[in-house]
Amino acid sequence: MKPLRNMLDKLGPQFHTGGKYEKLYPLYEAADTFLYTPGEATTRPTHIRDAIDLKRMMSIVIVALIPAIFMAFWNTGYQANLQIANDPDVVTLSSPWRANIYESLGFSFDPASFLGNIVLGGLYFLPVYIVCMTVGGICEVIFCIVRRHDINEGFLVTGMLFPLTLPPTIPLWQVATGIAFGVVIGKEIFGGTGKNFLNPALTARAYLYFAHPSDITGNTVWTAVDGYSGATVLGELATSNAADKLAPVTDAVTAGGLGVTWWDAFWGTIQGSMGETSVAACLIGAVILIATGIGSWRIMAGVTIGALAFSTLLWHFSEPATAGAGIWLLPPWWQLVVGGFAFGTVFMATDPVSASMTDAGKWIYGLLIGAMTILIRVVNPAFPEGIMLAILFGNVFAPLIDYFVVQANIKRRMARYGNS
Repeated sequence: MKPLRNMLDKLGPQFHTGGKYEKLYPLYEAADTFLYTPGEATTRPTHIRDAIDLKRMMSIVIVALIPAIFMAFWNTGYQANLQIANDPDVVTLSSPWRANIYESLGFSFDPASFLGNIVLGGLYFLPVYIVCMTVGGICEVIFCIVRRHDINEGFLVTGMLFPLTLPPTIPLWQVATGIAFGVVIGKEIFGGTGKNFLNPALTARAYLYFAHPSDITGNTVWTAVDGYSGATVLGELATSNAADKLAPVTDAVTAGGLGVTWWDAFWGTIQGSMGETSVAACLIGAVILIATGIGSWRIMAGVTIGALAFSTLLWHFSEPATAGAGIWLLPPWWQLVVGGFAFGTVFMATDPVSASMTDAGKWIYGLLIGAMTILIRVVNPAFPEGIMLAILFGNVFAPLIDYFVVQANIKRRMARYGNS
């Protein structure tokens, strides 16, 4: 690696102030710090020595996302292969060029093929990821060059989170516009990484949700095949009659006759966004984030408790004859394993930039998101998911929550020690 280090040192003066490529310094700095630890060190007192910097923090988040990424590959392919195998005369893969590549590699549409499922899922996930990283990266670079800011590693996480929240059939041009909106409107116009008050990945998904609803909601977007229509559990229950779907509630057996068991939802072998279906994968990520101190356990616990408490209240007092949509009667333990609840709780709500900073504020912030998730799911059938809008709602109130927590601490200390 020494020749590479020497080459970078030789090129450095051309990118620094007064150099030929001065305006492109952010590109040089990004490559240099990505490959090597920055050579600068503080010399004046007082400063804190810590092994964690932004690059290491983002790297740990990516490691925590690996189980969800694996499920994005395997389950996307599995769901497509399963439907094709069940009805090969009617159901076909939604993308001819992907089908040609898949078959040319010697795979058949067999859901029992572990490697085949991964390869087929990769043919859907990887193009989305590549478009996201390319377009979002260009937006980041443009803003950094104009402002002469360093290119931060924060986008590596945003560029991974956003594809995991999308259905496999999403048009690639919508991926491009979505991530551009999330990066520019959700982050860069507020000053870039560390200054945004909204989660950029969720901002991008919210844009697609309202700008192109037919391609991110409904019964035909969750499985990468044509000729098959199948809603997610939340989507079906949000529009179904409670008496038909959940009366009597068959809780631990199936989700109101939809043929999905609680364990199916827990492991993630169901339809949904590519990387959000598996609670088990999210729990592995949660353990990694909490053990390394990157993710706040208070926020995760707060979201879970808030959702459990509010959903228990609705579930306990709702009656099949008067509840309306089936989602009203969904038991609390089901609310935790369907939709993107686990993914949002672990990876989105804990965003250290847009979440509350104080310990007490994290509890309030988490409880607010958990309760709002259930409220949105149950009361408004047009938004059956809930967690996305709830987190963005929590992002908006996070600074206010922290302000009141700090003010309460100040008043308590003044009362304790006196103020003459």
